[in-house]
Amino acid sequence: MAGERVKLLVQNRSILGSAESRRLRRQGLIPGVLYGRDTPVSISIPERDLRHALTSRGGLNAVLDVVVEGGKEHSSVLKDYQLHPVKGHITHVDLQEVRLDQPIHATVPLQLHGEAAGVKLGGVLSQVTSEINVEALPMEVPEHLEIDIEDMQMGDTLRLESLKLPQGVSLLDDPETVVATVTQPAREEAAEGVEGEEGAEAPEGQAGAEEAAAEGDADAGSGESGEPGTVEG
Repeated sequence: MAGERVKLLVQNRSILGSAESRRLRRQGLIPGVLYGRDTPVSISIPERDLRHALTSRGGLNAVLDVVVEGGKEHSSVLKDYQLHPVKGHITHVDLQEVRLDQPIHATVPLQLHGEAAGVKLGGVLSQVTSEINVEALPMEVPEHLEIDIEDMQMGDTLRLESLKLPQGVSLLDDPETVVATVTQPAREEAAEGVEGEEGAEAPEGQAGAEEAAAEGDADAGSGESGEPGTVEG
């Protein structure tokens, strides 16, 4: 379970705009907005503190106790974030104030556990779904969920209905959603087709015509004088 609370000290951001946001980032601060029960508050967060909070045991679903310049704590969760298109670091965050006694919707990573029986026989495992949507109290949102794949045989399809959820966590996605499949390796089928083509003999008439054409090409390209591949008249 997540069950992680991280204190986050932030500053009020009175000047808005892209130029100000760039200035804050140069100073090691990440611009953001705290959405609460009242008016949204524009804030700036030390990049190091934000990175520590979002890489804690609770991950992106950690409960953040946000304190705005010495004010009261606001129990919040990460609502959304933006990444730099090239460097990949966070450039803006939206935080959402929550009540710890009311369930919230969250997106949780889904991990495959074990080795599929079909893979041991040469099959190919494909994970189709890597994230799922759940509902739970903020302190009970899992850091991630695992689904067992050890019983999957060649040709099997695993769906969300097979996922065992912790107590207090409800699935919001369709239980029929495909999680993973185990299929025959396409490489073997392709190799068999290539071997069949290489091993087939050309009809006798066709082979003779090909040999004659090859000899003609060789003669045309062997003239001793003139350009390669030509014959002097």
